[in-house]
Amino acid sequence: MKRLLLFLIGTAGLLTLGCSRENPTAIGQGQLQLAFEHMVGSRPLQPGSTTYTNGSGEAFTVTTLNYYVTNIRLKRADGSEYVVPQDSSYFLVRATDPASQVITLRNLPEGDYTAVSYLLGVDSLRNTLGIEMRKGVLDPAGGHQGGMYWDWNSGYIHFKLEGTSPVAPATTNGNTFMYHIGLFGGYQSRTLNNIRSVTIPLGSLPARVAAGAIPRIRLEADVLKVFDGPTTLRIAQAPLVMVSPLSASVADNYARMFRFVGLTSEGR
Repeated sequence: MKRLLLFLIGTAGLLTLGCSRENPTAIGQGQLQLAFEHMVGSRPLQPGSTTYTNGSGEAFTVTTLNYYVTNIRLKRADGSEYVVPQDSSYFLVRATDPASQVITLRNLPEGDYTAVSYLLGVDSLRNTLGIEMRKGVLDPAGGHQGGMYWDWNSGYIHFKLEGTSPVAPATTNGNTFMYHIGLFGGYQSRTLNNIRSVTIPLGSLPARVAAGAIPRIRLEADVLKVFDGPTTLRIAQAPLVMVSPLSASVADNYARMFRFVGLTSEGR
């Protein structure tokens, strides 16, 4: 009996050890939030109600600002990296939907995180998976209110900015401009690849993931960077950008929209 008891205890210990090795983050998992705050220079973005001026002196209002944040990675203080499981790493941020502007990442290993990286856009793998594999905000039929998929071009719109400006040509909807930036490199034929990677260091303020609190990383997205980036974008000259070569320059511009502005903690 004594030998049987010792055997059972030893077997249980081995099973426990095996489980911990296979799933080392099963204990102590936490949460972290990314909060996107939309600005136009030093002014908060007010979609549809406020007029702003870009670096070229062009007045404009913003009616739509949507973009995909995907494939999120978190850098640890020791230099290693935690990759958020891909199926839990697709988000659509909309400037008119405050709830979409706070992304909550769950089941994270406890520890200090010093940088966040993500893609602006939907990667080529998801673009080419079967429709049945693309749910939630990736549902081409209308995920998260729709409007972010090109049926005619079989791909996602990574970034969408729409608005009005007196220097834009008159249409039935007024003097409108539209920047719909997609393309992921192509499936059956090569295209531009307008997916962009963003890495934002948190400086001397690591986000500590632990039980009892949820760190919130505040990220500012400045719409002026779309116009006043490495390539100057003038509404009068380019009121509509979709699949033209200029779309790559627009993507380079908006990839520089984001910066770290603060860290808060939300209680559970």
